[in-house]
Amino acid sequence: MTVLIADPAARPLDVVADFPAIPAGWAYLDTAATAQKPRAVIDAITRGYDTDYATVHRGVYQRSADMTLAYEAARETAARFVNAASDEIVFVRGATEAINLVAQSFAGTRLQAGDRILLSTLEHHSNIVPWQMVAERVGAAIDVVPLTADQRIDLDAMARMLRPEHKLVALAHVSNVLGSTLDVRRASELAHAVGATILIDGCQAVARLPVDVRALGCDFYVFSGHKLYGPTGIGVLWGRRDLLDAMPPYQGGGSMIDRVSFERTTYAPAPTRFEAGTPHIVGALGLAAAIDYVQAIGLERIHAHETALVAQAREALGRINSVRVLGPADSAGIVSFAMEGVHPHDIGTILDESKVAIRAGHHCAQPLMAALGVEATARASFGVYNGPDDVAALAAGIERVARIFG
Repeated sequence: MTVLIADPAARPLDVVADFPAIPAGWAYLDTAATAQKPRAVIDAITRGYDTDYATVHRGVYQRSADMTLAYEAARETAARFVNAASDEIVFVRGATEAINLVAQSFAGTRLQAGDRILLSTLEHHSNIVPWQMVAERVGAAIDVVPLTADQRIDLDAMARMLRPEHKLVALAHVSNVLGSTLDVRRASELAHAVGATILIDGCQAVARLPVDVRALGCDFYVFSGHKLYGPTGIGVLWGRRDLLDAMPPYQGGGSMIDRVSFERTTYAPAPTRFEAGTPHIVGALGLAAAIDYVQAIGLERIHAHETALVAQAREALGRINSVRVLGPADSAGIVSFAMEGVHPHDIGTILDESKVAIRAGHHCAQPLMAALGVEATARASFGVYNGPDDVAALAAGIERVARIFG
């Protein structure tokens, strides 16, 4: 008799055993802030410091040569992950540094008084403040794309707003508050139609959506390792090679030079010119291990798993009269909500008593909070380690909050 086995991709994920920091009975629903780390990543970091550690790029001894190969292999892994060339991948401390690098080395050297930058209402502070700093310095102005009725970036409004004065557009691929997903391809086409360069903040996208920077058509793409089940202190800036080659260094120091004299210094080509000093070597190894981990599961499968959890959470929370669920119905891995008469911090504290961990606050998106008419929200965000039991624990906890404040 032949036994038919269901397609593994169609089954819910059950990988919580891979995550040693998640004890039984603890519902960790704060992945949008930072993801827990699988054993494969922890082991890669441990090996990097324990048995394999040495500096990179400079040592002539074998251990250093081996570590250099591993470090550059991590760059190649990151490049394949987003369908890029390895010499277009700059290792940075995180998405925040990546955006600041582009703001200072690209926008800061090209924009002039009278030029304009286009952002959206839902951007994270890291994709607002660096552009404000540049705009104030050069005399540029910032415009803000509004949201649609279902709380997505309004690309029709963006099309009406764009004009030749716009030199740079910076938008989130997935909102860290609402989970709404941007049509990056269309946004890129709109920006390029007026000659603007476009940067995409991919922090909330890369852990749950396949990303192909060539197909998306953007000019820069940034993400952090720690939201991708990797370590903190490491991230990626992808930029079109012609743009990186034309940008001056962001910082000066060792490694990023070609030749130094007291009269003149010449710089290494990209990406090396943007990686001054000893890099976060083991962080890069941990990032590569995290990429390998999510790719072994499959991003399509991860997205389907989280989509199902989001649907369950939105349905459960929607049954509670005092709860207002925010964001579109197809939000990617994130459910933000407000509760009438209850501050999100109180929600978070009471949920913690039931071993449910959520995020409460403005989520580094104060302009969005103002647009939503709230000071803060409660946010549940899912990862590969979550399951229906976590959704049930969240719903039960919110029902308890309703009883306490009812």
